[in-house]
Amino acid sequence: MTEVKNAKQVSDVVWEIPESFKPGMNVPARIYATKKLLEAMDNGVIEQVTNVASLPGIVNCSYAMADAHWGYGFPIGGVAAFDLEKGVISPGGIGFDINCGMRLIRTNLRYSEVRPRIKELVDLLFRLIPTGVGVKGFVRLSQPQFEDVMRWGVKWCAENDYGWEDDVDKVEEGGYIKGADPSKVSQQASSRGINQLGTLGSGNHYCEVQVVDPARFFDAEVGKRFGLVHDDQVVVMVHCGSRGFGHQVGSDYLRVFDGAMKKYGITVRDRELACAPFASKEGGDYYGAMVCAANMAFANRQVIVMRIREAFKQVFHKDPEALDMHIVYDVCHNIAKVERHKVGKSSRDVLVHRKGATRSFGPGHPDVPAVYRELGQPVIIGGSMETGSYLLLGTKKAMEETFGSTAHGSGRTMSRTAAKRQVSGAELQRSMEKRGIYVKAATMEGLAEEAGMAYKDISEVVETMHQAGISLKVAALRPIGNIKG
Repeated sequence: MTEVKNAKQVSDVVWEIPESFKPGMNVPARIYATKKLLEAMDNGVIEQVTNVASLPGIVNCSYAMADAHWGYGFPIGGVAAFDLEKGVISPGGIGFDINCGMRLIRTNLRYSEVRPRIKELVDLLFRLIPTGVGVKGFVRLSQPQFEDVMRWGVKWCAENDYGWEDDVDKVEEGGYIKGADPSKVSQQASSRGINQLGTLGSGNHYCEVQVVDPARFFDAEVGKRFGLVHDDQVVVMVHCGSRGFGHQVGSDYLRVFDGAMKKYGITVRDRELACAPFASKEGGDYYGAMVCAANMAFANRQVIVMRIREAFKQVFHKDPEALDMHIVYDVCHNIAKVERHKVGKSSRDVLVHRKGATRSFGPGHPDVPAVYRELGQPVIIGGSMETGSYLLLGTKKAMEETFGSTAHGSGRTMSRTAAKRQVSGAELQRSMEKRGIYVKAATMEGLAEEAGMAYKDISEVVETMHQAGISLKVAALRPIGNIKG
């Protein structure tokens, strides 16, 4: 922990690095972590979170959540907000998989009903949801239709028989972010994305059948408000984003921003932090394109949900409505959005970057769906395929301290190459099945890359944010079946 030896310990799980840590820092950097998590963080987190603190127009602090690890420009698990006039927008603060996020779907099935059919169910999900690098979906779109997807996200899906009426209400931002501008998207990006609706992709993306863990159902009353009414209830979690479409949008504008920084006299400590003033033409163009990719990601997860519903219908011979297969919620974790937050003693609109971080809005916020508003926002934290995931609750304290943000998952501790050196995919698959988790993967190499040992302890990450009062534990979700790219 030598790199942060002058950090101030604000609480048991909050550490602050002062502006004096390195020249050019405009605000302090804050890290949410137990001492154990902090000591285990790679040096890149400290370097990157303090580099972000040096960007023009940043307000309050640069943040790293408990799952933080080294990323492109920003740490994954990084949060930063910028003044709309003096601040910047940075693709490195959003990520290449724009609006990679989590969606949770409930059912009224119990574990005892699903366990005997889990192989049949997972095998069917694997057939219905294309997984792996470069796969194409079954939805065929014209260019004008794809541009409508870019503008309207889940709303387009619901109007074109790829969603239920109430699906829109259970997705962050109502299923689409305003400000999409398809004219700012390159032809190359469009060609990469137009055939990818309803596809899972590769890496750490997954569709997972889970069960509420009876031993870790922390708040049954809140759980009930979210639709979790049994302590052995089966749910389904989806983790994916905008696929090659978002990656191309990010790549296109990194090249644009390299020149824009010279034009606007911006210097950064790391070229991966390439940025442009949010109020500039270049910044506005990127925002318009980025929102297109974000809305496509919302739609991508929506089409996957419809395939999940179809799989359950075929296996359990019941209509998805009869199985109560409604969306609990959907959250982004690679995004930049204009939101109103407290800066100093007053509230104003700022551009919040969340890179591997999840919105955690508290009770009463107008952006929380009406059905949850009195309570607060559901927060979905994905773990590794071996360790399970969590459903949490957003808080008022998050609004006061972290721009309404929390962690997004476990956070890697080991490279994919290192993971593959330690375990084979086939060995891992057999081991997981013995432990009651049936997995189908596009490749055995891809499976090995996602072994649980390559990630931080999800329970410690979640406990850290709970102790900090940023997101509160509701229920742990144990995996029983998984498909991966």
